Order: sequence, then C-alpha cells, then structure tokens
Amino acid sequence: MSSGCNFEGCTVGETGVCALEQNPATCEHRTALAADVDGGDADAHGDGGAGGIGAPVLQRPTGGASFPSSHTLGPEVISGMMASRYVTVVGILGDPDSGKTACLASIYLLVSNAMLEGWAFADSRSLMGFEDIARGARDWNAGNPPDQMTVHTEMSDDRRPGFLHLRLVRKSDGRRVDLALPDLPGEWTTKLVASAQSDRLEFMKAAEVIWVVLDGRALADKERRQALISRVGQLAERLKTLFDGRPPRVVVVVTHRDDGELVEAASSRLAAELERRGVEASILQVAPFSDHAEVKAGFGIADLIGETVGVTRPIPDFWPTSPLRDGVRSFVSYRRHR
Repeated sequence: MSSGCNFEGCTVGETGVCALEQNPATCEHRTALAADVDGGDADAHGDGGAGGIGAPVLQRPTGGASFPSSHTLGPEVISGMMASRYVTVVGILGDPDSGKTACLASIYLLVSNAMLEGWAFADSRSLMGFEDIARGARDWNAGNPPDQMTVHTEMSDDRRPGFLHLRLVRKSDGRRVDLALPDLPGEWTTKLVASAQSDRLEFMKAAEVIWVVLDGRALADKERRQALISRVGQLAERLKTLFDGRPPRVVVVVTHRDDGELVEAASSRLAAELERRGVEASILQVAPFSDHAEVKAGFGIADLIGETVGVTRPIPDFWPTSPLRDGVRSFVSYRRHR
C-alpha cells in the first residue's frame, strides 16, 4: 500500500500505475494526497510548486508586444502630448482640392530631404501618416508627374480628426517646436460654412493658429474670385461664433503660387473682407508642388511654418545697467520715499 492508495501492493502514489489497472482518478481505493489537500501551500512555501524555485518569475504576456501606431493620431494622443510639453495645434480649413493635404505633404517631403529652409527635423510620431499622404507624389508615370500629387482625404472615422505630428528645430536659435497638424477633408469646411456644422471641429478651440487654405487659381479667375472671397467672409463669421468672438490668429494660405502671383486686386479685396468681418489675418502664397521651373516646389512653406510658430520675442534685461551719476544719493533717496 502506498501513500496514494489503500489497496495492498498498489504503488500508484509512487509510480502512477494502478495495481488494479483502473483509472487512478476514479479508483475507489485512491486516497487524497497531501499535496492535493494542501493545494497551493506547497507553492507558497516554495518547495517545487508552480510558483516555487525554478518557476518562471514573470507570466508570459497573452498578447504580442507592439510598437505604437505611427499613422494619424487621435485627439486623445494629442491631449496626452500637450500635458507633457508645449504643442502648437494648428486648425486647417479649406474647400476640397484647395491644397490642404498638398501643404502637409510638401512640409514632410521638404523636411525629410533637409530642404526646409531654416528648420531641421527632430521627431515625428506619425511618420506612416505622412508617408500615406506623400506616396502619391512619388508615383510618377514614365518620368511624368501625376496629375494630382495627393489623393482626396478620407477619414476612417468621420466624426473625429486625425492629426499628424512633427517636431522641428529652428536653426537660428535652436528652438524646438511640436506641431499637431490635422488632415481634414474639405467637406468639413464646406458644411461649417453652409450649415454651421461645427461639432467635429471642437478640437480647434485648442488651436493656436488657423490656416485657411484657398485655391490660388480660383482667386486668379475673375469669375470665381468674388464668390471665393465671400465664402472666406462667411467662414470668418463661423469662426467668430465657434470661438465666442475671439478666434486665434488666422493665416490665409493661397496655394498654386507656381501658376502666378496673386494680383493686388485679389489680395486687397480679400484683406478688406476679413477686416470687415473683424478678423485679423496674414496672407501667404505657397506652392507645395510646382509645374514651372521659375518657382520651386515648396515655395513659401518655410515662411508658413515661421508664421505659424511666431517670432521669438527678445528676452528683456533682468537687471539693466544705468549710467552712474555723481552727486546723486540714490540709496538715501530710496529710503526717504519708503
């Protein structure tokens, strides 16, 4: 009889083989073992149980390790970044095919080739997102550029924006800036102007500057110019409502500079319309891509980044020196007036 069985001659406790050739788990002569009765006590004492000596210290994770996504970032990711460091959130608005995505692709292509004048690349948490929008510009057909450098923006979730992150270093003073750039479809702007639908644009209340991207070809066309300027005025009113009358800085970005410089008549009427609406804005002309040799691709993009970040204010002297004047008892005079 063994410790695991009361049948005479059975050694199931030591060998695991029942002398009656029965299933040890159901044999009527089988007795409970001390280890079975005590359960996890053996483990707790470290005498060879599952958690004892020689057992794995850490449990194997059920899921495989994964790197964080490098596609477009959600608003909650941007909020987490803003909690740890200063992030410049940019609101980007504009009609479909106005050139919003082309500006983002041009920024990425310039900085990735170290050609963004005055700026250097430092980091990005959305490199794959930039690659997605810049891939169209690389798809040439027998040496000929594509008809459209970027594809129309489509959101996987039409209710929330997707952000592109870029950290740049300004070469002049070494300042590091983090930019959160949303890639939004033009339909969001269209519905904001037409029907004041702004629930998806609530994130812009954290924006430091707003780009209003306009198609320069429409401004150059006399038949389409006034309609576009009127829409910009309506958009300015929507922004005032969205920001309770105090919108952030507005930069009007006029694309397709390679097709020609914006005429004075168009720029003055555009500025007058914004002034009439009570919105201060600066106007910049850019050429994210170019079909003409006299205007290089990426024209004005560096200026756009500089206008977005702003000029660094000079640091005032903490304790300015003053010329010494003889015969002036400054300290005594100071005590007398106190």
